[in-house]
Amino acid sequence: MTSGFNQTDKCVSLQALVNRIPNGASLALGGSFLHRGPFAFVRELIRQNKQDLEIIKQSPGYDIDILCRAGVASKARAGIVAMEGNFGLAQYYRKAVEQNRLALEEHACATLTAGLRAAAFGIPFQPCGGIEGSDLAQLNNWVKIADPYGSGKEVWVIPAITPDYAVIHANEVDRKGNVRVLGTYHWDRIMSRSAKSVLVVAENLVDDTVFTDSPETTLIPYFMVEAFSIVKNGAWPGSCWPDYEIDYPAVEAYRDPDEARFQAHMNAAPELLENA
Repeated sequence: MTSGFNQTDKCVSLQALVNRIPNGASLALGGSFLHRGPFAFVRELIRQNKQDLEIIKQSPGYDIDILCRAGVASKARAGIVAMEGNFGLAQYYRKAVEQNRLALEEHACATLTAGLRAAAFGIPFQPCGGIEGSDLAQLNNWVKIADPYGSGKEVWVIPAITPDYAVIHANEVDRKGNVRVLGTYHWDRIMSRSAKSVLVVAENLVDDTVFTDSPETTLIPYFMVEAFSIVKNGAWPGSCWPDYEIDYPAVEAYRDPDEARFQAHMNAAPELLENA
């Protein structure tokens, strides 16, 4: 975890937050499918014409799909990728893989989590069960090692995965950069511990007493957070419980192949409307 950045003046604009991402960086994106993903951040990556990004996520959907559609992502390490039951597979992601525009290291959610845990723990690999019967081990050249405690069993081990940045969409952040998520945080905690740095987009800036009164609810402590932005409805068209649900008509409109409708979708994003 990088610790050399300034611990003051962490609140920046969304544009300035995204500007920190260099071309070729690897990003672990928080949330799951259409729920609490850092989608305003993702759209700003497109507006800034970032290139050759690697996306790391156990269950991406809209985020990796729109980045593939815009040609921003060129690599991915991912488990299940879908737009959930209403919409099926992520069509632009699938096309990018089929057309060799996206280099995919395919994972199960458990194996990707194991790789992130190894990085978080500062070790070169992490044991992982449940791989037997899958071709993933052969595809990714994973290896087995013998149990050093003499059981005679072998276990698959997954190499450490260290993203350059973890990008998390949160419910609340205070001025110092303490982060809280209401409800399930999916894989956000392990992403934040494995990445070299953490960037946050939050719905609300709250007083630090929110955290000092109940420190056990802090998902990411301030000293891990490089910078954050406040963007209301920043997970749109996905949900951010308990503030808003998935905007299903907006997701349906996004999936339309017409480029004019895609641009209309980008122009309707809350991060633009808020600053209009």
